[in-house]
Amino acid sequence: MTLLSALVGDAEIEAILDDGAQLAALLQVERSLATASAQAGWISVGAAEAIGAAIGNFRPDWTDLTTGMVRDGVVVPALVAQLRRLVAEPHRAALHKGATSQDIVDTALMLQVAKVVDVIETRLSTLLSRLDELQGSDGHRRLMAHTRMQAALETTWGDKLRSWADPLQRHLRALETMRRGLLVVQLGGPVGDRRSFEEHGDAIAAALGKSLDLGIAAPWHATRDPIVAFGDRLALISGSMGKIGADVTLLAQTEVGAVTLTGGGGSSAMSHKSNPVTAEALVALGRLTAGLSGTLHQAMLHEYERSGAAWTLEWLTLPPLMVATGASLRVGLDLLDQIKLT
Repeated sequence: MTLLSALVGDAEIEAILDDGAQLAALLQVERSLATASAQAGWISVGAAEAIGAAIGNFRPDWTDLTTGMVRDGVVVPALVAQLRRLVAEPHRAALHKGATSQDIVDTALMLQVAKVVDVIETRLSTLLSRLDELQGSDGHRRLMAHTRMQAALETTWGDKLRSWADPLQRHLRALETMRRGLLVVQLGGPVGDRRSFEEHGDAIAAALGKSLDLGIAAPWHATRDPIVAFGDRLALISGSMGKIGADVTLLAQTEVGAVTLTGGGGSSAMSHKSNPVTAEALVALGRLTAGLSGTLHQAMLHEYERSGAAWTLEWLTLPPLMVATGASLRVGLDLLDQIKLT
């Protein structure tokens, strides 16, 4: 898949989501949970310090973690077992005390998603700046509009560029608004009611959120609508980028000739061709994310207080959705650098 990733992948976002990054996020949550639990009086300060020291010295046994993932359907039980062996005996019970695997995995996911959102917002802002530059330099130029694939009336490039930029501005504003409800801690204990923390649950959640720079929310183990809404927004972003790709693909047709693309793709059989590869990639990514977001909706269907099937489905769809959306923005920036208006 390395060759395909070069075309439609995103190394920066893939690095945020890879196994090493996920493990680092899981360990960060466990460390912060211990500190927050000590602040709330749930465990001793000495226990929190011992747990922090163990995490600082931790070297994972990846083979054991992989075996645990297959056995348990989630990596946390094997991870906690490895960590416990490094915590001094008087404090071992304090590690992960009151928490369930999903508390750790979902909170760690939010740390990763926060970084992905940062990347997407930065790229959206850069794209909007580039479109604004094109508006200033070429917005006055005339352009034949097409409706239902037929030549219609003359318009301007300024109108076309605005039709590309306006949705991206809406997506950027929506992401900024979405942060508050999406990037929150998960802390519910085994059945999502915080009773495993006795009277300390809310205080621990508040301290955990402050430590991790995440918002506070009621336990959301089986209520995934914020994540699904985020997936929908990602698909909308990629869809808007796909619209740009579709327009450029058509405008670059030999018979239309409204744009040319520098560095267009070559053909093994027809040396005269300059294929709109970058624009086509945007169309493909837009269609891919539309399908992934539909599948992500199925992950809302949790049975009772937790569903292993729905949770696993979310893992299968959300990361590639984030990668594909990041790729669409990366490829879109490349495309804008290739466009030459004729």
